[in-house]
Amino acid sequence: MHWTSAIPVAILGGAAGVTAECTADAFAEILKDHPEATVNLVEAVPENGSFGQPETDIPFPYNATSLPALCAASFNVKSSENSSYNFGLFLPDTTWNERFMTTGNGGFGGGINWPDMGRLSQYGFATLSTDTGHSSGTEDGSWGLNPESLIDWGHRAMHGSIVLAKEIISSYYADCEGIKYSYYAGCSTGGRQGLKEIQLYPDSFDGISVGAPAWWTVHLAANTLQQGLYNLPVSDPKHIDVSVFPAIVAEIEKQCDPQDGLVDGIVSDPYGCNFDFEALLCSPDSDPTTCLTPAQLTTLNKFYNPWVDANQTFLFPSMALGTDPSFAMGNHLTPLGYGLFQYFIYNNSEWDYTKFAFSDVQFADTINPGGATADSFDLSPFMERGGKILKYHGGADALIPTGSSIYFYQQVLQTLVPKGVNVDDFYRFFLIPGMNHCSGSTLAPWYIGAASQAPQGTTHSVPGFENADYDIILALMKWVEEGDAPERLIATKFTNDTATLGIQSQRPLCPYPKQAKYVAGDTSRSESWECKSLY
Repeated sequence: MHWTSAIPVAILGGAAGVTAECTADAFAEILKDHPEATVNLVEAVPENGSFGQPETDIPFPYNATSLPALCAASFNVKSSENSSYNFGLFLPDTTWNERFMTTGNGGFGGGINWPDMGRLSQYGFATLSTDTGHSSGTEDGSWGLNPESLIDWGHRAMHGSIVLAKEIISSYYADCEGIKYSYYAGCSTGGRQGLKEIQLYPDSFDGISVGAPAWWTVHLAANTLQQGLYNLPVSDPKHIDVSVFPAIVAEIEKQCDPQDGLVDGIVSDPYGCNFDFEALLCSPDSDPTTCLTPAQLTTLNKFYNPWVDANQTFLFPSMALGTDPSFAMGNHLTPLGYGLFQYFIYNNSEWDYTKFAFSDVQFADTINPGGATADSFDLSPFMERGGKILKYHGGADALIPTGSSIYFYQQVLQTLVPKGVNVDDFYRFFLIPGMNHCSGSTLAPWYIGAASQAPQGTTHSVPGFENADYDIILALMKWVEEGDAPERLIATKFTNDTATLGIQSQRPLCPYPKQAKYVAGDTSRSESWECKSLY
């Protein structure tokens, strides 16, 4: 199949018909040679119907809606003597495009991501999500007391689900030629899952779209905890009250916004900003809610700089300038930091995180719980089979520092360039200025049709712009199937993040390290900008 970037999304579907019936018996027959697998449920969903399991899928307490006619099915797979995982499939009735799409999860959460499966099924994909072996909220790591569940979460549930799902799909659509292309789209933990899968099993996917990947499992959690501890206890003179954070962000925007070439309320180059921290110091007549003492300024410096510990050991990249410190340095620490050490490392829910030290990171590194960390930077096996990677990260991500994706990209370059590999030939990385974690921004264009992005009034893709210039899923397909790599992606900001209210602005995103620079004309229009190198 061949299309240009101007062809609508709807043309991608409509090719294949169903052979098997949408019944539990039909799927049991398909799985007859897999005694470890059982059918949980099967339901025929009519066109414009909805489906989900909000009672049991804790992180996804709402249904996928406005679905094409499809078969929804869920399966359980025994992974060890004391663990198992579930996965779900959406199998379109008449709109299957002969392609397979897997999506991921978030945080420590378990549960089948029916909502993202639903959005992705609108393109015509047969879609998959696994619950990673448990059901919990995104900040609840208590299930990690079972080491086998950690392995499921780390990588086993994802890979096992992919392998079995491909077999089920090929049998279900037996009159077709099988799955022509396999794709992945996920953000956060979902980003880590995609990277981990291609590192371990480079033949699983032909292309992946990964956002803000939580790839450095132990160090990300340690950094999250460390950032919170920088600002505690509340009684310490170094503590910055949450009421001061807006003034800090405003000062960063005041200094850094003009340095990117245009004053528009968006810090487009946070790591290129020459920021004067001392401008935040209080004078005798200052309002204490708008400035910092020297002790507090030291705390802020730590937050916006890389974490370097004993013997100058680099532990984690910094937050981007302009990122709101409220999540990381608020008065209450997130379990996404200390929970990993309590449940995944020490098996002790009473572990005292206030005594956290560099030695805890060193010990945790020896364990690498669940084998989850996705730090194999030699991606050449995936590249050599024609695999493509589109990665993105918000420039104001308050949960996973933007710098972690830059660091990962740089490590891949350092690994592959000396081998003569042109990394741009298979891996392109896009920073999205002003975007928070996976989605959302007050002013900046951020929507690219990615996983975990769902503005009001959209079912999938970018209404009115359903093509590879604006939609990262279509851009990935075009690169994989036609060899046409994206030289830019155009991000969209809807008024009040609601598509029916119209477009507020659009702006190109550029392959790192290029940046979008204003040229001339209406700043809200993408044609007023160009992707330019910094030298």
